[in-house]
Amino acid sequence: MTGKAAQMFELDLKGRRVVVAGGSRGLGLHTAQAFAAAGASVSICARGEADLKAARDGIARLGVTAHAARCDLADLASIEAYVAEAAAALGGIDILVNNATGKASSDTEADWAASLGVDVLATVRASRAAQPYLEQGKNSAIVNISSRTAFGPAPTTSAYGAAKAAVMHFTQSQAAALARKGIRVNCVAPSSLEFPGGWWDKCRETNPELYRKTQASFPFGRFGAPEDISRVILFLASPLSGWITGQTLLVDGGQTLAA
Repeated sequence: MTGKAAQMFELDLKGRRVVVAGGSRGLGLHTAQAFAAAGASVSICARGEADLKAARDGIARLGVTAHAARCDLADLASIEAYVAEAAAALGGIDILVNNATGKASSDTEADWAASLGVDVLATVRASRAAQPYLEQGKNSAIVNISSRTAFGPAPTTSAYGAAKAAVMHFTQSQAAALARKGIRVNCVAPSSLEFPGGWWDKCRETNPELYRKTQASFPFGRFGAPEDISRVILFLASPLSGWITGQTLLVDGGQTLAA
């Protein structure tokens, strides 16, 4: 593919200003790096300062403006302060990726509070805080992160599954409300991801039977990798998906087909 046809499918995001809420490790970090590699300026936030500094330095080495700030994504005031700081550092916001999660793994009161307070409310709050900047942005887009778990029963992780289902529903409501303001809103629902230091990476040693069983549930014989998802996020945030809004894209390597 050459010439104009090839250019139509290039993910050139030079000049775009991207905020990744929850971007110091795992999927968030890979997404931030992918945007930077495509030429975008990027801001990330998280709670851990050491991880943030390392992540920011890595993004900056890609030759773009890189900003990082500590933010408690369970706290409204912290989110509002971070988004304003990120907008000032980048000169505005064109793209928001809501990647925050409370990492709930049970049905306890604490995990329900974490799921609703972070997975759901951080998505709502960051979107509201970023909206004035997105309205002034270029080809503005929000990409929310849900989960394959949201598509069916989750007996062992009901708090997480319910919260991620709420994110999917909120995506539709956001899309309907913001379309006339020129802001597209979509959602990505990944399946299980494996990356160094992540839950499934640790599970390989701590619970090898569960690890092997879950790995075997993928028709391709492997867990998803962060880059499998970050490429889809970039697509949904780019002009290539300019006529798509209000959708949730399940990116699970066919794991659902084998369920």
